[in-house]
Amino acid sequence: MTTLHDMSAVELLAAYKSKKLSPVEAVDAVIARIEAWEPKLKALYAPDFGGARQAARESEKRWQQGAPRGALDGVPITIKENIATKGVPVPLGTAATELVPAPVDAPAAARVREAGAILLAKTTMPDYGMLSSGKSSFHALTRNPWNLAWNPGGSSAGAGAAAAAGYGPLHLGTDIGGSVRLPAAWNGIFTLKPSLGRVPVDPPYFGRAIGPMTRTVADSCLLMAEIHRPDWRDHMSLPPAEIDFGAGPLEPRGLRIGLHLDAGSGLPVDPEVTAAVEAVARLFALAGATIEPVAPFLSPEMLRLQDLFWRVRSWVDFSALSHERQAKVLPFIADWCRGGADVPGPTVIRGIANYMAIRAAAVAATQPFDYVLSPTAPVPTYPAEWEMPTNDVNRPLEHISFTMPYNMSEQPAASINCGYTKEGKPIGLQIAGRRFDDLGVLRVSKWFERARTPQKTWPEPPV
Repeated sequence: MTTLHDMSAVELLAAYKSKKLSPVEAVDAVIARIEAWEPKLKALYAPDFGGARQAARESEKRWQQGAPRGALDGVPITIKENIATKGVPVPLGTAATELVPAPVDAPAAARVREAGAILLAKTTMPDYGMLSSGKSSFHALTRNPWNLAWNPGGSSAGAGAAAAAGYGPLHLGTDIGGSVRLPAAWNGIFTLKPSLGRVPVDPPYFGRAIGPMTRTVADSCLLMAEIHRPDWRDHMSLPPAEIDFGAGPLEPRGLRIGLHLDAGSGLPVDPEVTAAVEAVARLFALAGATIEPVAPFLSPEMLRLQDLFWRVRSWVDFSALSHERQAKVLPFIADWCRGGADVPGPTVIRGIANYMAIRAAAVAATQPFDYVLSPTAPVPTYPAEWEMPTNDVNRPLEHISFTMPYNMSEQPAASINCGYTKEGKPIGLQIAGRRFDDLGVLRVSKWFERARTPQKTWPEPPV
């Protein structure tokens, strides 16, 4: 029998409806799980277990009356700390931030509350979300539950670790270059980076998306059905759309699938990662899909200019801080920001133009295909204390050559576990679709989730 803390949102809602289980029992079980893990994992910020228990009691009454508030009533959730929740400061992962309580909920937080989800806590992130790591100058070091010596990835570090550890079924993260997909890959969970504007974001920015992070595809679909609802604060959002996120798996027969194994830049793909993704491609082929290679399309110069563009953007913010606050920023990030100082105007314009060049290259390379399969990350996870796989401030984007282009092109891309290395490190498969085809990516992910080899048992807290 599935333990309460391991139950999916779909299972919890069915149990509430049948009165076999109450939200109070579910929340208590998840909190007990958190208390067993958190002293070592350090995935949470601003937990509010008292408030969660009160909300669970109120949800229990609604279910007893047969009148749930919404589609997520009574389901535990965590939210990444850079998604504002009313009354809670938003440190952005750095000790340099002045801690001021957020005046209102951000769009995604507002939608899940309206649907009745129970917020347990916020989750951790590195300074300004600019590391693929659980390392932060504000939060304690977040670790990977599969092995506490391993990195959970980032920047949605706490969300990825929390999902794998059983901190409830639903988690929200953000992604501007791979920040939900990389921790999903390295923690063995599922996520979707939606098309830009599908999920309203406040404040919006080029490539920035909010996505669900869950153990199952169906739970991500539940979350998407709520958080994609319109909100005027996102002036880059897509038009409101009626999307059946509950649609079933999409069978591969007749689909034209691209297989992208060489990004064209960045770290070389680890042989175990290549083997795992190639095995997935064979599975799709056996199910009737046509598999064709996708040529490399992200050049080293594109990657260099993207790094420079983000450095300049971050330097503008960093240089506006007092010297006292600058000294509180994680040294790795401070050094990275300084690389954006004194960059000539024409070079900045080339960085902006490069954004569009990456966008055009990604669309041109992937448009012939219904969906594209690739590694989420070229390498498995790495030591928990490292800032990123290279651990080198001069090579900061080498691990995002497969993920970042889809932020620039605004295409939806999911990450789902497709195997493990000999050491037991999870391997992520990225499934990308054409712009706006979020539902198709989810449906293909549902098919693969059903067809893949059995998954390992989720990790247990250290004794």
